[in-house]
Amino acid sequence: MVYHCVVPSTNRQVHDPKILRAIAHPLRNRILTELTATGPMRAADLAAALGLPANQMSFHLRQLAKYGLVVEAPEAARDRRDRVWRSASDDGVRVELSEIEKSPGGRAAAAVFRRHRAEWGHAVVDAVFDDARRDPDTLRTVTESAVRLTKEEASELAAELDAVVDRWAARTRGGADDRRTYLWFSVLQPHPEDPDPRRT
Repeated sequence: MVYHCVVPSTNRQVHDPKILRAIAHPLRNRILTELTATGPMRAADLAAALGLPANQMSFHLRQLAKYGLVVEAPEAARDRRDRVWRSASDDGVRVELSEIEKSPGGRAAAAVFRRHRAEWGHAVVDAVFDDARRDPDTLRTVTESAVRLTKEEASELAAELDAVVDRWAARTRGGADDRRTYLWFSVLQPHPEDPDPRRT
C-alpha cells in the first residue's frame, strides 16, 4: 500500500515505524497537510487556521520536527526570534506499509496507521454528503469511474493524476486570503466486488 500524505511525486519515503506513528496522529497529519498546501507558517498562524491553542500547536510542531517531517524556514522569518515552519517535503509523504512491516514494531505501527486512515476515509466521504456543510461558495464533488487496466497501466494512471495535482499544489501554494485548503482524496484499486482473474 502507498499512502500519500498530501501530494505524491518525488516525495519523501517513510520506512521508520516511529515516523509512521507520528503521521498517523490525526492532528499532526492535518498540520502536515496545511503546511504542504499553504507553505511556511508560524505556529500561531497554524493554530488560528485549525482552531487550536498556539502552545498546543508548538508542541506538535516540535514532535514533527523531531521525526524530520517539518523544518524551520528562516528565509520566511521576520527576524531571528521569529520561528516559521514548513513541511520537510513539499511533495508530501510516501508510505510503503509492506516495507515498514519488515521493521521491528512495524506490524503494530502499520495496523494503527491503517485504522486511522480508514476512519479518516469514512469521515471524508461522510463530509461530502453532509447537508449541513452545503455552501454555495464551496465545491464538493465525488467521482467514481471504472477503467480496465493492468497493474502497470494503473501505476501510469496514478502517476498522471498525481502530476496534475502536483502542478496545482505548486501553483496555488501560499496564504492567499481568497483560498481555502481543499482536500483531494483518491483511491485506485481493483473493483472490490470483482473476482481476481488470476485465481480462476
